[in-house]
Amino acid sequence: MTRDAGQNSPAAVLFDMDGTLVDSEKLWTIALDDYARHRGGALTDATREAMVGSNMTRSMRMLLADVGIAGVPEEVSTAEVDAAAKWVAARMEELFELGLPWRPGAPEALREARELGIPTALVTSTIRSLTELALETLGRDSFDVTVCGDEVDGKNKPEPEPYLKAARLLGVDPARCVAIEDSPTGVAAAEAAGCLVIAIPCEVPLQPGPHRILRDSLADVDFAALGELFARAA
Repeated sequence: MTRDAGQNSPAAVLFDMDGTLVDSEKLWTIALDDYARHRGGALTDATREAMVGSNMTRSMRMLLADVGIAGVPEEVSTAEVDAAAKWVAARMEELFELGLPWRPGAPEALREARELGIPTALVTSTIRSLTELALETLGRDSFDVTVCGDEVDGKNKPEPEPYLKAARLLGVDPARCVAIEDSPTGVAAAEAAGCLVIAIPCEVPLQPGPHRILRDSLADVDFAALGELFARAA
């Protein structure tokens, strides 16, 4: 039975995917390392950390520069980026099909948001084809809308457009939304959109900020009391 979260509840909860709901960043590391070896190089830890939360195009530019295809990411050709993205996406499909491990508290968080009647969106930098595979684990009925990294006209995280688009699709004010993120890139995107952010680090540390609330896991988030977070963050 659906409960009412109350008039002070957020207009929507906007969930990131990789590293937030599922522990897939480790799978991305496998695919990226495999491609680097395929090109005769190695992905450095610093570049991998900078990729967390980023979109496919930006990540491929960094990866190709790291293995020596170009001096800096901006010099990598579009053809090289497209070929690398196709290779990595195919490898990720293989890994996704083996199953995605949940992050702590994630299944319960999705279920509770639904039970409380709070609108939800999945807002991910991952491309649609891979997201469709992930939704087999996440549950397609867990979200009212989904926004993928290849559906924002190149305006990917850390730009605010993914979160702004999700709010538009839901018909809500992004300033009344709670976004849940695990990476500096994702947090920056959600904050730029005007959302209050629950920041739950996974692969890289997150710092405190005026529009974010740090938590150790989704199990530490009280979805029935989300409205109170707006007052605390004001």
